[in-house]
Amino acid sequence: MLQPSWKHGTQGFVNEEEAWVVSRSEVLFHNLHVEVRDETVVIPGENQPRRWTVVGRKKAIVVAPVTLEGRFVLIHQARIPVRRWLWEFPAGQVDETKNPEPEQLRQTVLRELAEEAGYELTADGSLTYLGHYFPSQGFTDEENHLFVARPVHANHLGSQPEQAEAISEHREFSLDELRSMIANSEIQDANTLALFARMAARGIVR
Repeated sequence: MLQPSWKHGTQGFVNEEEAWVVSRSEVLFHNLHVEVRDETVVIPGENQPRRWTVVGRKKAIVVAPVTLEGRFVLIHQARIPVRRWLWEFPAGQVDETKNPEPEQLRQTVLRELAEEAGYELTADGSLTYLGHYFPSQGFTDEENHLFVARPVHANHLGSQPEQAEAISEHREFSLDELRSMIANSEIQDANTLALFARMAARGIVR
């Protein structure tokens, strides 16, 4: 909650992007996936500029695939920065635009579900959107959009991940198995933890 001592600060405008004054933004590095910027920003309600290093990322999706039997599909993926193989829900960046429309998010979900896990929605399946979250807001503007896909079934092609991705397998887990993996810290991926928390808060899992 905002404190009255903030200079010029009001709850009404602090989360409006135009109220955050960026006086300088220098690109230090960029490639197809990330952009590192050195920025000077004035926070709403303050007068003193702050200097920050920001890693820009494309918008992304995370999807919890659920089979007709109520089992959750996870992939086992090598994550080079942390030197770990992690069990995760499928996820991926939206390549087409920095500000995707709902249909672009949906198409990215279906693509990643097929490529990473080798699954697809059944004929009567649907996607449920559960909002977005910021996975590491201290240094990156990455914004991940959360979905549940149900029911799903294996497609006829199998998983076809991109060459840069190291995915060793996919596997179906029961809700009890998934809950146990989270409780015992076997699942350490922020996307999977956040999506499970959102599903629990919405009453999708109990």
